[in-house]
Amino acid sequence: MHPETHFRELCHQHQLAATHQRQLIYETVMAMPGHPSPEAIYDKVRKRIPSISLATVYKNIHTFLDSGMLREVSLHHGSLRVEANEEAHHHVVCVKCKSIMDLEESSMESVLVRDKLPRGFQVKRIAVDVIGVCLTCSSSARQSGTHSTRIRKHRVRKTVHS
Repeated sequence: MHPETHFRELCHQHQLAATHQRQLIYETVMAMPGHPSPEAIYDKVRKRIPSISLATVYKNIHTFLDSGMLREVSLHHGSLRVEANEEAHHHVVCVKCKSIMDLEESSMESVLVRDKLPRGFQVKRIAVDVIGVCLTCSSSARQSGTHSTRIRKHRVRKTVHS
């Protein structure tokens, strides 16, 4: 199926007008790896529509989120991030660089919360975030920590010997 036809069908299913701007925003999200922010999406879209505003990108992303065409990755990592991955999965989030990686649902034990939920609460999906420090950030922290320790020792020695 042609991408434009697919987009128009999705908009029809979700009762949205299939505008040119929406189509480019949606196609950009689908083509971007990972979990892009609205700012990253805006940077790509404005190369094709220079007159588009960041507010328009945000508005359309929220429209896609409200309609179910896209999913919000997490509500609490500092900025809005979206994804098109509709498969059941969770996320690994680095607290330093804020990178977000997918974690297959099958790699985690099932989360049982149904008996603990408030009466009448309707579960739409369960999302688990594994919070930590990625390899890149932990490696650079170790390297900079070693370097700063050497500098401090060197300064102390200079002070003692002066």
